[in-house]
Amino acid sequence: MKDVTAILVHYTDLGVLQKALNSLKKIKSRLKSIIVILEQGMSIDMIHGYDWFDQIEFLDSGVNGPGQILNDTIYCLSSPYVLFLQSTDYLSPTINTDSLQLSHKKIVLVTLHHNRNSVIHFPLLVCTSFLKRKKFLSNHQLPFKEALFPAWLSNVGDSRQLIKDNLVRQARKNSFTNTIEKEKFIQKYQLQKVKKEYPTVSVMISHFNMGKYVETAIVSCLLQSEQFEQVLIIDDGSTDNSFSQLQQWDDGKQVKVFKKKNGGKARALNELLLHVKSDFILELDADDWLDPDAVSIIKNYLAYLPKDFSVLYGNLRKWKQLDGDVLFKGVAKGIPINGVTQLLTYRFPLGPRVYRTSTLKEEGGFPVIEFENGRLYEDVSVLFRLIKTSQFRYHDFTVYNVREHMESITKYNDSKWNDFIKTFNSN
Repeated sequence: MKDVTAILVHYTDLGVLQKALNSLKKIKSRLKSIIVILEQGMSIDMIHGYDWFDQIEFLDSGVNGPGQILNDTIYCLSSPYVLFLQSTDYLSPTINTDSLQLSHKKIVLVTLHHNRNSVIHFPLLVCTSFLKRKKFLSNHQLPFKEALFPAWLSNVGDSRQLIKDNLVRQARKNSFTNTIEKEKFIQKYQLQKVKKEYPTVSVMISHFNMGKYVETAIVSCLLQSEQFEQVLIIDDGSTDNSFSQLQQWDDGKQVKVFKKKNGGKARALNELLLHVKSDFILELDADDWLDPDAVSIIKNYLAYLPKDFSVLYGNLRKWKQLDGDVLFKGVAKGIPINGVTQLLTYRFPLGPRVYRTSTLKEEGGFPVIEFENGRLYEDVSVLFRLIKTSQFRYHDFTVYNVREHMESITKYNDSKWNDFIKTFNSN
């Protein structure tokens, strides 16, 4: 019975793609069709000699990656199952048609990738009917393309998964630091979903003309092993028509989206602060994103934060934005801050910044200072205000990802930093 459509995604090496296609011969009696979603600009001239099936359909992933192409293609499929191979995968020589079976109530057959010190789960065989309900995310909603399948799988309950090892093998992968760091990140999508009642934590995002990146920030807040109590987003008068992107995430419950006339980040965050109901609030820039275990790790530290501490912070993981990808640059480790002098000489933005909501509100929220009409360095301004009456707590944890790119407002205003510092020194 031909009941399987094979879909191959993220292959950048034609030799590896051919190996993957050849491996499908082991299950050819069940193959109804094969679809290859090509990386943008990839040539298929070298692919030939596959007379053992009727045809291969080649699709271009386009600039937004394969997510939307996958959703559109799967919606039109009539085969009961879809088999996924990706990147460097090929079916094990020991596999047979009986290996690809889903038992009662299981809808996803999961295979394991053993990479150095990590084990990453990937969907191998999935019921088509379920795929039509559970959509894939697009590239601009994910931090990098390698997260596509693990992020999707993170929304499938454990009881619906059947895990089998040794069904898939991988061609040799590079061991670059960038690859290793991405693998560490996507492994976190597998963390067990939990819920702790206390302390409560929300996140607020101020958005201005970051349409290329903001959905990655939002999705990172939703794909958490432990959920935020609130995800509050405000559009500060964007002119890139990106407000519609934000609106689609507003569910009127956990996620709420607001809009205001452009007035700078401090004013925008103050508007959001009025709606915060949680004990603590995390500030997330619209072009950055969080690890999937950010809420869980932050809550563990907040549970023991003394009452006279108003801010919790840690380290920043830095990525450089490339054309269609990100490159890992390293982790900027934080240091303890005691007093104004240390704050104003801190060598990089302090983060992630998790504020005690009650203290932040008591101190009047984010200051709108005269310098640049409050449109720059609002993070330092509010920290300067808070450290005068409370303390900050540093812990060695890394869950916040900074995207370095040319559109960043801070990038274009580095020269103004010294002038900004003078405003504090004169007080």
